[in-house]
Amino acid sequence: MMTLLTFLVIAGPLLLFLLGLAPSGWAERNPLKFVRLAESVAIVGLVSAVLATWGYSEHGLIEQGFAGIDIYFDALSATMLILVSFVSVIVIRYSRNYLAGDPGQGRFMKWLALTIGAVLTLIVSGNLVLFTLAWMATSLKLHQLLTFYSDRPTALIVARKKFVISRIGDLCLILAMALIYQRFGSLRFGEIFAAADIVSTTSQSVDAGSELSWIGILLVLGALLKSAQFPFHSWLPEVMETPTPVSALMHAGIINAGGFLIVRMSHVMILAPSALDLLAVFGAITALFGSLCMLTQTSVKKSLAFSTVGQMGFMMLQCGLGAFSSAILHIVAHSLYKAHAFLSSGSIVDIAKASWVPSCAKNAIHGTCLAVSYSHWC
Repeated sequence: MMTLLTFLVIAGPLLLFLLGLAPSGWAERNPLKFVRLAESVAIVGLVSAVLATWGYSEHGLIEQGFAGIDIYFDALSATMLILVSFVSVIVIRYSRNYLAGDPGQGRFMKWLALTIGAVLTLIVSGNLVLFTLAWMATSLKLHQLLTFYSDRPTALIVARKKFVISRIGDLCLILAMALIYQRFGSLRFGEIFAAADIVSTTSQSVDAGSELSWIGILLVLGALLKSAQFPFHSWLPEVMETPTPVSALMHAGIINAGGFLIVRMSHVMILAPSALDLLAVFGAITALFGSLCMLTQTSVKKSLAFSTVGQMGFMMLQCGLGAFSSAILHIVAHSLYKAHAFLSSGSIVDIAKASWVPSCAKNAIHGTCLAVSYSHWC
């Protein structure tokens, strides 16, 4: 039974990775077939996530290897797996119409499948090695989506900035992983958490310069860099020329990876109060900064981007205060809201433009509309 549940847990990421390995030439020659196949795989992944969650509710923690891959499936993983799988189905179906007729649609769907597969692998990883590899793969595959329109210089510049920031975050996570192995003697989540719980029950105090504090600080830095926290946020509001489905997936799923890292490693983080204090301070500053900047934007996408920056700041503040359950609730609510907001942003712009029609007509002089930008409605 446990083997079946483990297979259900990894079914989504495994199928998406296999889909992403399809030859690019075939995908571009048969875009409609590839899109339908991607939709089917995403739906199968969502169903598998729901069944795996039901299995977890019946049998408890799923912690075992499958084909050499360590799996750690608890309530956190179940919640995030269903959330990302659901958003992925919506984004893939939206992409079918959004990129209809685009010569690169097949290639786009290929990279989209690999990106989603990496995010799902991150969620169900059972050890820090697999987690770190999925963490890096998510960023690298997202880079391909951000540079999908390679003839747009602004998109390339912003993607390179994001690439550099992400590599610094990767380095922080790798250093934290090395220190965790040195301190706890294992890289498997179950063993790390058990050892951390033993330490937390003792009366030993944690010095600011101790190994545990450095582990916490490195994890915090990795999370801040991944989730576009101040002052590492600048790339997120500038990613405006990427396709809308990528923006939806990025803001509803990938940007939450930093918060997921902190909550996943919460057993270790509570041993480093100085790191949690640092996280709370940066989160509070980012929340205030992002909220204020959002109010000054005239572009719908930029306003939503700064909203994401601010919301991620609130989530980091919650983690820094030790409210990890509230942070997960925040992730779920924000992801669903932001996915809908980005995918419907085009309709909102059309509605806003349409609202100018009456005033445009009233101000017409000799049949010419004073509002030049909306003259085609007069």
